[in-house]
Amino acid sequence: MTSDPRSVLRRPASEPDFTLRYGEHPDHVADVRLPAVPNAPLVLFVHGGFWRHEWDRAHAAPLAGDLAARGYAVATIEFRRTGQTGGGWPGTFSDVAAAAVAVPDQLAKEVAHRGLLPVSVDRPIMAGHSAGGHLALWYASVAPDAVGGVVALAPVADLTRAYELDLDGGAVADLLGGGPESVPEAYRSADPLRNLPSGVRTVIVHGADDDIVPVELSRDYCRAARRAGDDATLVELAGVEHFGVIDPLSLAWTAVLAAFGTVTRGETAQGD
Repeated sequence: MTSDPRSVLRRPASEPDFTLRYGEHPDHVADVRLPAVPNAPLVLFVHGGFWRHEWDRAHAAPLAGDLAARGYAVATIEFRRTGQTGGGWPGTFSDVAAAAVAVPDQLAKEVAHRGLLPVSVDRPIMAGHSAGGHLALWYASVAPDAVGGVVALAPVADLTRAYELDLDGGAVADLLGGGPESVPEAYRSADPLRNLPSGVRTVIVHGADDDIVPVELSRDYCRAARRAGDDATLVELAGVEHFGVIDPLSLAWTAVLAAFGTVTRGETAQGD
């Protein structure tokens, strides 16, 4: 456990085994880390940072490295973000969708070409933190048959409420181009709360002391998802803030690993 919760954002971690390209933009890439076991389940991880270009996939390396060491194949995808040409609505979303379609097939071909252990790429797990958790939930809602489950860590699960709370100084307005009244179609399409049920098993892990993305967003999402008929569980962690859920050195990490076990092996989720 570390005294500075943000230390994970700058902590050195293992380099990826290789990087795949899924499009022409410099950020159309995914870093791949592989375990030393055959037929490992694939996790497509979407990093956080409020969809802003200041934050990239580098800070998710400790999480990806730890998951790979525990038997998961992890592809950490990059995408265009706000502040970049083509970032925001709809480019950020089309990038994530394109990566989710292309990366599993490319990964299977790459490991075969390199003579590496095979990876189970059919219906990968979508996972993400914060804004990346939102994108993981969103993709599951638009392509449920392509997703084996969702693990969302402190996600921005309700864009309308996040806009009202002005999270990160207008991050949602920057992403979608305005508020719900000015760009209603963007909110209807981009907000996972408005696209329930997804039909995809979902586990959300969220710290009760999160002052960056309030846990109320995850509470409301899970209640609405269950009312719509989804298998959705919230694991709310007392004493945990925003970054503990992506830090393998934090006390929250056991709960995060259990969430991945729930969606990959059909274990019973322990939550609300």
